[in-house]
Amino acid sequence: MADAQAKLIDGKVYAERLRAQVAAEVAELRANHGLQPGLAVVLVGDDPASEIYVRSKGEHSLAVGMHSVTHRLPADTPQHDLLRLVGELNVDPLIHGILVQLPLPKHVDEKAVLAAMNPDKDVDGLHVVNAGRLAIGQAALVPCTPLGCMILLRETVGDLTGLRAVVVGRSVLVGRPISQLLLQADCTVTVAHSRTRDLPAVCREADILVAAVGRPRMIRGDWIKPGAAVIDVGIHKRADGSLCGDVAFDEVREVASLLSPVPGGVGPMTVAMLLRNTLKAAKLSAR
Repeated sequence: MADAQAKLIDGKVYAERLRAQVAAEVAELRANHGLQPGLAVVLVGDDPASEIYVRSKGEHSLAVGMHSVTHRLPADTPQHDLLRLVGELNVDPLIHGILVQLPLPKHVDEKAVLAAMNPDKDVDGLHVVNAGRLAIGQAALVPCTPLGCMILLRETVGDLTGLRAVVVGRSVLVGRPISQLLLQADCTVTVAHSRTRDLPAVCREADILVAAVGRPRMIRGDWIKPGAAVIDVGIHKRADGSLCGDVAFDEVREVASLLSPVPGGVGPMTVAMLLRNTLKAAKLSAR
């Protein structure tokens, strides 16, 4: 057991600092180069959770001085109409970042929509070109949540060189990209998942454990190496309306040295990283 409860990683503090840095750089770009980074968010349908995310992204981008546009389309929008909009945004000189809010309605092929996007405007980092660039260590637009996790780790753990990292989950949005980022940080990385044999034993090897498996409270306290840093990416709504993550918070807090809570840990970082990716895309467009 750890001598004391884990220190909680307050994602709101780091996200606020990041937004302030982005706002300062946006102001400098506008003043010195006449360039205002632009973000377009596309929402198809009226999913309440997606609506909240989209509104938050729009408000935060405006708050840091960016040009922000939200396209709201009916749930029955034909796929070819959505592809036409993406094509228009690809060539719009005022738009540097495009984000199509997922999930899309079932009649729309998500892969086709993502493939139609200009990879240099893909601020969600989901285009196969960006995934390939990340995999071979080239500069890429990387999914926002893994980027946010890495900043939290660097700010709280420090030098990650040589540490054993276990990522539980292999999604293209979190598990796979964060494993690549941890490799680039010179960690020794194991990607585990729900079918991994003796998953608890694998998790107990981790100096850094990233839980992104999508199952509420799956990672238990006795799965954790004493003193490990635990990043909980999951978010689930309980029957009573409260939120929980992929780790059993009360148990894990007694063993780990660092723990990101849900809510308030990784979540705030995701929108902040979206802003940073949009700024990066604007700089790349202007070289």
